[in-house]
Amino acid sequence: MTFQPYGILVPLVTPFAADGDLAAADLTRLAHEVIDAGAAGIVALGTTAEASTLTADERRDVVRICAAVCRERDVPLIVGAGGNDTAGTVRTVTELAERDDIAAVLTVVPYYVRPTEAGVVAHFEYVADRSPLPLILYNVPYRTGRTLGWEAIARLSRHPRVVGIKQAVGAVDTDTALLFAEAEPSFAILAGEDTLVSPLLAMGAPGAILATANVYPREFVELHRLWRGGSREAARSLGNRLVGPARALMAEPNPTVIKAALHALGRISTPRVRLPLLPAAVPSILLDPPRVTTTR
Repeated sequence: MTFQPYGILVPLVTPFAADGDLAAADLTRLAHEVIDAGAAGIVALGTTAEASTLTADERRDVVRICAAVCRERDVPLIVGAGGNDTAGTVRTVTELAERDDIAAVLTVVPYYVRPTEAGVVAHFEYVADRSPLPLILYNVPYRTGRTLGWEAIARLSRHPRVVGIKQAVGAVDTDTALLFAEAEPSFAILAGEDTLVSPLLAMGAPGAILATANVYPREFVELHRLWRGGSREAARSLGNRLVGPARALMAEPNPTVIKAALHALGRISTPRVRLPLLPAAVPSILLDPPRVTTTR
C-alpha cells in the first residue's frame, strides 16, 4: 500500500456518441489530452462520469480504456467504487483488484440511507479491512446527506489501506483545518471543491480531484505547481481567476455544463448526458478562459 495521491487528478466525463452509446475514441482522446496538460492521473467512474447511468459492460469498457491510456502514459488510474451497500462495495473493489493496473479506488460516504457517523466509520473500516486496493474516501455531504467530521476522518487516516480523502464540503471550514492538523502525515487531503482548490492547496493539500479540470487541466496543473513551488502571489492570482469559470462549470448538475463546454471546444463529439440529467448551455464566461504562462 505505497500509493500516495498527488497532483491534479482528473475525474473524466464519459463521452457519448450521437446514438447515446459510449464514445470510446472520445474518451481515449480526452484521457490523453488531460495527461498531455500535466494531470498526475485520472479517475474513472466518478460522479462526473455519470457512472450510475452506465451498464455493467459500459463500466468495464470505461475502466479498460482508461487503464490502457494510464499504462501507456505511466500515470495512476483511480476508479470510483463506492456505494451505500457495504457488502456490495467490497465485491466491487475485490473485482477491480483482479486487474493489475488500478492504483486505488475512490469510495464515497454511503448516501441516501444516512447512517450515523459511527456507521460510516464502520463501513469504511470494513471495506478497508477487505480491500486489496488502497482507498481514497470521498466526503461530499451535499450529495450524501451525511456529514463526516474531522475526528472520524482522522481515525480513518490511521488505517493502512486508507490513503486519502477527496474533501468536498462546500467550505474551507474549521473541520477541514482540524483535519490538516490531526490526520496522519501520510494521509492525502485532496481538494475536491472546484471553487476552493486554491485555499486547500495553500493549506497543504498535496493535490486535488477536480471535475472542472476536464476543461481546464493545464490551468489547474499550473495552480498546483505554483502553490507547491512557493510562488504565492502568482498562485493567488491564478486561483482567483479560476473561481468564476469553475463556478460556471458547476452551475448546473455535474457534468452537464462540463460536457457542453468540452463539446463547444471540439474535444468531445456530442454534449449528450443521460436522463435524469438534461443538456446545458455554455456560459459566456467559459468562452474566455483564464490564461496561464508556464515557466519551468
